[in-house]
Amino acid sequence: MDLPRIAITLGDVAGIGPEVIVRAWNYASLHTICRPFVVGHPEVLRRALRLVDGGARVVEVATPEQAEPRINAIPCLPTGNDNVLQVSAGHVDARAGEAAFRYLVTAGKLALAGRVDAITTAPLSKYALHAAGHRYPGHTEVLANLARVDDFAMMLYLPRREPASAPSSVGPAVASGASGGFGVAHVTLHTALADVARLLTVENVFSKIRLVHELIERLEGRRPRVAVAALNPHAGEGGLFGDEEKRILEPAIARARQAGFDVAGPVPADTLFLRAAQGEFGAVVAMYHDQGHIAVKLLGFHRAVNVTLGLPLVRTSVAHGTAFDIAWQGKAQPDGMVEALRVAAALARRLPGDGASPSSRDDSRPESGNAVVAEG
Repeated sequence: MDLPRIAITLGDVAGIGPEVIVRAWNYASLHTICRPFVVGHPEVLRRALRLVDGGARVVEVATPEQAEPRINAIPCLPTGNDNVLQVSAGHVDARAGEAAFRYLVTAGKLALAGRVDAITTAPLSKYALHAAGHRYPGHTEVLANLARVDDFAMMLYLPRREPASAPSSVGPAVASGASGGFGVAHVTLHTALADVARLLTVENVFSKIRLVHELIERLEGRRPRVAVAALNPHAGEGGLFGDEEKRILEPAIARARQAGFDVAGPVPADTLFLRAAQGEFGAVVAMYHDQGHIAVKLLGFHRAVNVTLGLPLVRTSVAHGTAFDIAWQGKAQPDGMVEALRVAAALARRLPGDGASPSSRDDSRPESGNAVVAEG
């Protein structure tokens, strides 16, 4: 089978995206599982290579089909204009926001046309995106609009670490396999906390249960046990602390069970993620952004992968932001980008529901001697 072709978007050029891309490129194991290329400005990539003393060269291509990635050659599909070269590191800039939008739309169109098998995105700045006139909360909503999809979700996926791996977060030491990982889908996402309760419905909770179940089954070749997080403390304590559990979550869970899904809940959120991390659940449905994000990022900040559910294309991303505070200082870690590319390749290699198990992980270190410096 041909290796899947993955378009990597450059993200916000003022952030750490370019650096994590060129650092991840040094991981030889990635080149055995996919054929990556970059959508963005080639000169920005060259600057990032100089920053980290990277040994690769940038090769400009006119089409994805021309890309011939090698560990010492980074194909780049030039997109956008040269004004991004005047963007200052670590600052919100509308020019960077516009460029990040164009990189994403270009990659999305290629995926929808079947010319690439997956997209992996470097982080963008929502402020810069808005400053450029694009009123989207983030990548997920841009791609959903491009694909004309209404039923979608963000999932954070945390691959399980192999028992023998070192405790350090530096380097790719995480394995997906028989033990699997766990994913967290969100019913509401980029919205004010004050609006969460009124946005919850039986239908959208059930939808997220279905989407996360289907994705984990596709990624790991197993039917996960899904836990639905309670909205209120102590799952509402029988209605004393809120009735959303009885009015919304319990009917959604009952409907999911009738549809054949293995679902538990509503489970109090203060114990749920510990139980998931210990392997009791393969997937979690969180009610709002921070309920899921805080737990996953605490458990594995540099290993977590953002996966968009419900789209007619494969899209993964790093789970961190632009990190303007350390941008272009040579401090960024590539672990999240490495994991995002691995998950994208695993998803792209399989049709939905075919039950194939993921390929074994190759935990080889980068071939270059460049140090991977922890973020400050």
